Amino acid sequence: MSYSDAIAQRAETLSQSALVNGIMPLAGRVLLAAIFLLSGISKISDPAGTIGYINMVGLPFPPLAYGAAVVTEIAGSIALILGFQTRIVALILALFSVATALTFHSDLSDLNQFIHFFKNIAMAGGLLQVVAFGAGRYSLDARR
Repeated sequence: MSYSDAIAQRAETLSQSALVNGIMPLAGRVLLAAIFLLSGISKISDPAGTIGYINMVGLPFPPLAYGAAVVTEIAGSIALILGFQTRIVALILALFSVATALTFHSDLSDLNQFIHFFKNIAMAGGLLQVVAFGAGRYSLDARR
């Protein structure tokens, strides 16, 4: 291998490393966070409807559950995007996703609920990958 080939190979390795360790984890965090951010915003836009839905499934203290859900989704999504306390936030969001699946989407005989149940389970799986591997290069966690 010539010297120029070695340099070209090293440059390719560095670019892949920046992609794999920087851009892909950032993109993954943004994509995972998007559904929580949009869900939190939709809850804010219809608090009565959301509280009614929470009441309908029988959770205690629906207004408190509503507030906890909004804070979890909005603050969690922003922290995930920024890569702040990423592993902890991803674990909280994963647990939130599983709890939501079990509480609100457990009627698996209904195709819509079946899809929502497994969407939440899949999101939890993606979030557990973030717990395992961290936020990546482009995150507030990496700056510390």
